[in-house]
Amino acid sequence: MSTGLRKIPIARPTLGEEEAEAARRAILSGWITQGPEVAAFEEEFAACVGARHACAVSNCTTALHLALHALGVGPGDEVVTVSHSYIATANAIRYCGATPVFVDVDPRTYNIDSTLLEAAIGPRTRTIMPVHQMGLPCDLAAILEIADRHGLPVVEDAACAIGSEIRIGDRWERIGRPHGMIACFSFHPRKIITTGDGGMLTTSDPSLDQKFRLLRQHGMSVPDTVRHAARSVIFEEYPIVGFNYRMTDIQAAVGRAQLERLPEILDRRRALAARYAEALSAIPGLIPPACGPAQKPNHQSYPVRVTPAFPLGRDELMQALLERGISTRRGIMNTHQEPAYADMGPISLPHSEAARDHVVLLPLFDGMAAEDQAHVIECLHELASQR
Repeated sequence: MSTGLRKIPIARPTLGEEEAEAARRAILSGWITQGPEVAAFEEEFAACVGARHACAVSNCTTALHLALHALGVGPGDEVVTVSHSYIATANAIRYCGATPVFVDVDPRTYNIDSTLLEAAIGPRTRTIMPVHQMGLPCDLAAILEIADRHGLPVVEDAACAIGSEIRIGDRWERIGRPHGMIACFSFHPRKIITTGDGGMLTTSDPSLDQKFRLLRQHGMSVPDTVRHAARSVIFEEYPIVGFNYRMTDIQAAVGRAQLERLPEILDRRRALAARYAEALSAIPGLIPPACGPAQKPNHQSYPVRVTPAFPLGRDELMQALLERGISTRRGIMNTHQEPAYADMGPISLPHSEAARDHVVLLPLFDGMAAEDQAHVIECLHELASQR
């Protein structure tokens, strides 16, 4: 029996007839693996973010692995990054046999603290991999200046940052241009646009782009599209050991439809975030995310820090909201606190640990109704009065 309780999810992808028709088009074409839809999606994504090259892959974890592998990261190397990220960030480093070196985050932006970055660089450092956490852009100017001084490439984990922007001089540029050497994106359903799952690498370096394309398809020297269109018999070779990291044409077709929605999705998410920020300014003990004047986030998630000034602890608040039909999530995980990374020994990252333990992610998604957000805000006000 229904209780009549309003149910508000933490997130929900925006999918409709356009995506269904795009998938149908790919299915009926007879070409459902990596093919012409993937090529078109890559071209359109590159144009969207202002990149010279874009290479589609099966997910963002494989994108990060390919990026590091193509740069020659291997056993004995170190990659400077954050623990405060989904575990895939560090896993991609370990796939290469390298070691992640964790830097603490800024307590307001939840991104790598650039003032601590230089101290983490050592003789074995091969790459710096900042994360644009929850779509909040990193302080790329500071990161790139340090990287340039040390002669290190920057791989941006931009899994959550599709549509986020930074200001360069007097112009705004999208994350993924890229500003480092490579940027890696995710199309998981929790992200701004989705292909069910999927990823993308962007770069300005044509030789890196060619490496990605070779590596994603087993190291095959001749792509399927070229072989099938050839007027004479072609036999492929496998000059290197590659991976099966391809995106399908069905996924890419859906991605193209999603990409067309991106401007409207960003507008609605930013409007929802602005409404949250205004409401939270009147609720003591709840602190919204910080963003500088040179950063324009996409609000992939909406993190709120719960301080002692609020009458409930973070976990109590989450439970109280759940009882009112509102789904939330805890702050982003920390890899160094997970059993899989216990072999790294004790690591102290106080701001990362506090962010995990005292931050709640509120519901925010493109299709969120105004009355649903009003209900979330009303419940927060109600709970704030329980003293």
